Amino acid sequence: MTPTPSLPSITPPGVSLPAFSGPVTANLTRSYGGVSAHPLYFDILPHSSALDKIASIFFSMISPLFPRNTRVGTPSSQFNRFSPFFALSARPFRINTCKNPSKQTTLSAFRINTYEKPRGAGWLWSASLPSVLCLILLLSPVARAQRQNDPASSKPLRIEVFQSSEELHETMQEKAPMTFRATRLPDLTITVNDAVKYQQIDGFGASLTDSSAWLLWNKLSESQRKEALQMLFSRDKGIGLSVLRQPMGASDFAIEDYSYDDMPEGETDPELKHFSIDRDRAYIIPILRDALALNPQLKIIASPWSPPGWMKTSGSMIQGALLPSAYLPLAKYFVKFVQAYEAAGIPIYAVTIQNEPLNVPNDYPGLGMTAGEQIVFLRDQLAPAFRDAGIKSKIMIFDHNWDLIEFPIKVLNDATAAASAAGTAIHCYGGSVSAQMELHSRFPNKDIWLTECSGGEWQKGKLLEQQVRLMIGATRNWARSVVLWNLALNQNHEPYLGGCTNCRGVITVNDSASPSRVTETVDFTALAHASKFVEPGAYRIESNSFEQGSLEDVAFKNPDGSIVLLVLNGANAPITFNIGWRDKYASYKLNSSAVATFRWTAEVREQ
Repeated sequence: MTPTPSLPSITPPGVSLPAFSGPVTANLTRSYGGVSAHPLYFDILPHSSALDKIASIFFSMISPLFPRNTRVGTPSSQFNRFSPFFALSARPFRINTCKNPSKQTTLSAFRINTYEKPRGAGWLWSASLPSVLCLILLLSPVARAQRQNDPASSKPLRIEVFQSSEELHETMQEKAPMTFRATRLPDLTITVNDAVKYQQIDGFGASLTDSSAWLLWNKLSESQRKEALQMLFSRDKGIGLSVLRQPMGASDFAIEDYSYDDMPEGETDPELKHFSIDRDRAYIIPILRDALALNPQLKIIASPWSPPGWMKTSGSMIQGALLPSAYLPLAKYFVKFVQAYEAAGIPIYAVTIQNEPLNVPNDYPGLGMTAGEQIVFLRDQLAPAFRDAGIKSKIMIFDHNWDLIEFPIKVLNDATAAASAAGTAIHCYGGSVSAQMELHSRFPNKDIWLTECSGGEWQKGKLLEQQVRLMIGATRNWARSVVLWNLALNQNHEPYLGGCTNCRGVITVNDSASPSRVTETVDFTALAHASKFVEPGAYRIESNSFEQGSLEDVAFKNPDGSIVLLVLNGANAPITFNIGWRDKYASYKLNSSAVATFRWTAEVREQ
C-alpha cells in the first residue's frame, strides 16, 4: 500500500461515555512505517480480557462491511493482537488492547488505528465513527456491570454509625465512621446480602389519637408544636416517622366518645345525611396536614373502634355487635370518611375493618365482630362500596393480636373476601411474633402490617432492648410497618377514656407546669433507629441473625441503593462482630443491650 502524506493536526474530538473512563479521541498525526495512522482511543474500566475478545470478535465480524482501501494495524511490541480474528490486509480495522497494563490495572484501552489513502480528514470519521458507536453500544452494559463489581474501582465505602445505650446514657450518638476492608476478624459475622429481597417497607410510626392531638394542640405553644412535629416527622431534622394509624372517631385515648354520625337516642341515619368530620377539623386534621407537609411520604391507616351507636345492638359506642341492617350503612360510612379526609387534604393509604374485633371493652368504644361477620361485611358490602366509589385505599383485615390468628386465616381462606383484602393488620399484645411467619407461609401473597404495640409501665428492665427487639422481630417476620400506639401522652399517661391507664407515648408532654415541656421516651429512640434511616419503599434484605441473647439484626435496602443494618446486642456483655457485605468486612464492638444503626451507600464509585 502506498504511504500517504501526513495529514494536518486537528484538535482531538471527544465524546463523554458514562461507562468508560475517558472520551474517545482521535490524533491525526501519527505515522508507522511511513504510513499515516489515525488512531482512535477509548478506555473501558475495569480491564477485562473478556471485553478485549468481545471487541476483537465484533470488529472481525463487521470488517467486511467497510471499504477495502484502508486497513488497520499497530506495532505488536506494545499490544496484544488477536490475529486469528483478522485478515492481515485489506481490512479497515484492527482492535488491539494493552498488553501489560501494570501502571493502571483497571485499564482496558482499545485502540483503533486507521491507515488510509489521502482522502481528507473527514474520511477518518466517516470510516471509523460508525464502528466506534457500534462498539460502545456493544460494550457499555458489560463494562458497567464489571466496573460495579470490581473492588479495585471502588472508593472505600464510608459506613455511618449511630448508637444508643441506656447504660451509657446515649441516644442516637453518631460514632466515628467505618470502612470495609478485605480481611475478616475471627469474630461473629453478620452477612448482608442485598441480592435477596423480601417485603417492601411502608415505614415506622405511631397513632395520632384524639388524646395525642389534643395535647399537641392545647398544651403546647405554636412554636413548641412546630418543633415537636418536626422532631417526629422530618427526616432531616427529626426521625422521619412515615406511618400514622388514625382512629376513626373515639378510641380509648380520646377526650370524649364520638363518631362521625352521632344521633339522639332512638334515632337512626341509614343514609348518613348527618355524617361530618367537623370535630376532627378542630385539631386532628390541622396536625395531620402539618405532619404531611414535613413528610409527604407519610402513610395514614384509618381504624374504627366503633361505628355510630345506632348501628349496633347496644345502641351505644360501648359494647355491642353490628346490626344486620347496618352492614350497608357502615360500608357507606367508610366511603364517606375516606372521601371527606381526602377532600381535607389527608389521603388515606389503608383502612382496617375493626380495631380488635375479638375484644369488647366495657369502658371505651368497641365492637365485637366474628371472622364470619367480617367475611360477609368485606365481601358483600365494603369492597363493592370502595369499587363503586373509585376508592383505592387498601383494606386490611383482623387488627388484633398474634395469638388469635385463626381469625385472619378463616377470612383469607374465603377466596372472594381475600381477593379484596390487601393483607392482615396485627397487634403484639398476645402470643409471639412468629405468628406473622405462619400467616406469611399460608398466604404469601398477602401482606402483614404491625399496626399497634404500646409500651407502658408494665414493662420492666431494659426497655430500649425490648422495643428494638420488637422492630427487628416484626420486620424479620414480614411486617411492612411497625406502629406503636399514642404519639403523645402527658406525664400521667393521660388523657384517656378507659382501658390502658399506664400506656406510654412516643413523646411526653409534661403539662404539670407552664410552659409545658416535651421529652422523648424510649419509644422515640427505638423508632428513630429505623425510621430515620429506612425510607418508605425500602426492601428488607437478607441477613443472618444470632437470635435473642446474642446479636439480633435486620437489614434493608433503600430506593436510593443505600444499605441500613439495625443491630441489637441482647447479650449481657459487649460483643465485637464483623459486618460482611460483598466479600468485604468491617468490625464493630457493641455494648450490652445497646443498639446501633449502620448505613452505607452501595454504589459509591470514582468519578
